Amino acid sequence: MNEKLEKYSPYVLGLLRIIIGYMFLLHGTAKFFEFPMSMTNGNGSVPLFSQYGVGGILEIVGGFLFIIGLFTRPVAFLLSGMMAFAFFFVHGANPLLPLLKGGELPALYCFVFFFFIFAGSGKFSVDNRNK
Repeated sequence: MNEKLEKYSPYVLGLLRIIIGYMFLLHGTAKFFEFPMSMTNGNGSVPLFSQYGVGGILEIVGGFLFIIGLFTRPVAFLLSGMMAFAFFFVHGANPLLPLLKGGELPALYCFVFFFFIFAGSGKFSVDNRNK
């Protein structure tokens, strides 16, 4: 059974990378373009040179790079650190009870990106175009 599933591993990893990148990209578009929803309750985009603005830039650029699978490991390293910062400092989350202050999503993103540092990009990526 393991041998049969193992041959699909790079494809599933690539699919996971694309889905995670797309969902992460949407956080940035919500901050700047109010799409698919407004992060500012209809008050326009977040200021570019604010904590949320820098986060939005990283979400858009990092999400796009993650979707296409370009510089996957360095981008995953950067985004994992960003999400660790969001977990501890923005959400002030308790590591043992992350649900209390909305820290569960940053924690999940942090560890998924951390996984990609070691796993690589999988199939369907610019990084692996010659493989």
